Amino acid sequence: METLSRHRTLLLCAAGVGAAVVVAWLWSTKGRKGKKKGQLQKVGEVSQLFLYPIKSCRGVSLSGAECTEYGLKSGQLRDRHWLVINEDKVQVTARQEPRMVLITASRTHGSLTLSAPGMDDLNVPLKLPITNEILDCKVFGNKVQGRDCGEEVSQWITNFLKSSQIYRLVQFENSMKPRKPKDEFSTYTSNDQVAYPDLSPLLLLSEASVDDLNTKLLKKVKVRHFRPNIVISGCGAYEEDSWEEIQIGSDVTLKRVMPCPRCILTTVDPDTGIINMKEPLDTLRSYRLCDTADKAVYKSSPLFGQYVRIEKNGELKVGDPVCQIIY
Repeated sequence: METLSRHRTLLLCAAGVGAAVVVAWLWSTKGRKGKKKGQLQKVGEVSQLFLYPIKSCRGVSLSGAECTEYGLKSGQLRDRHWLVINEDKVQVTARQEPRMVLITASRTHGSLTLSAPGMDDLNVPLKLPITNEILDCKVFGNKVQGRDCGEEVSQWITNFLKSSQIYRLVQFENSMKPRKPKDEFSTYTSNDQVAYPDLSPLLLLSEASVDDLNTKLLKKVKVRHFRPNIVISGCGAYEEDSWEEIQIGSDVTLKRVMPCPRCILTTVDPDTGIINMKEPLDTLRSYRLCDTADKAVYKSSPLFGQYVRIEKNGELKVGDPVCQIIY
């Protein structure tokens, strides 16, 4: 009887352990119900990465970068977190001052170092004094704050651009209220936010699209004419138009928001700072105009490259595989 009782006890214990395992599994899978898991299909790889510290100034080529909610970040350099403004506190870009593309902003220890042809390098503190004024600026008519970088850099930029009015440089800080792209395009959501970029924190473009455009041009253009953050190789021309959601490397997930409407900034030569006002814009208009119901939105702006939102942050590097997520 004692042996039988012990055997019965062991069976009940085993049953209890089994039930506990089942309950634990059910709880672990409960939160995953209803979530679709996409398949990854490789479509290319990252060939170039560019970060533009000052809006409209020369981009910094990177081998790797951190992808954050506000775009690419490398050390203390952040994409389009500095802005040139005029006396009315309105943005100044290479559309008005083409030679801005000749200004290079790099990081030297704790400074943002500005370089330009014919100018001595100038170091601007990356951490500005709290006594520097915070200005209410305008980017495409929308208000966004920036802390003034001081008189010395104001004079440096004004002198280089040979401007008849005084230009100033401001810096966006994390504590400041970001801009909402939804105020400009309904394709964005109220959760989308940026510092000084035109719309999205990231712009993506394929090498094949630029190569295809060059078959139609007498004077060839470079990827740098279009100021992308992420350049993709190994895919066909304009394939980026169809990637609704992609994963880069093992971390970063991006979702397409809208194509990039192109303007006269594409006609600024990134090597000379000379604007021609025509090409490659005229050629792009001959075959890249919107022909859908969104034509009223984009009007005469040709579409080239894709604006994306960041679904998952992480590290990016040149050579990372780019995979389309297919549900």
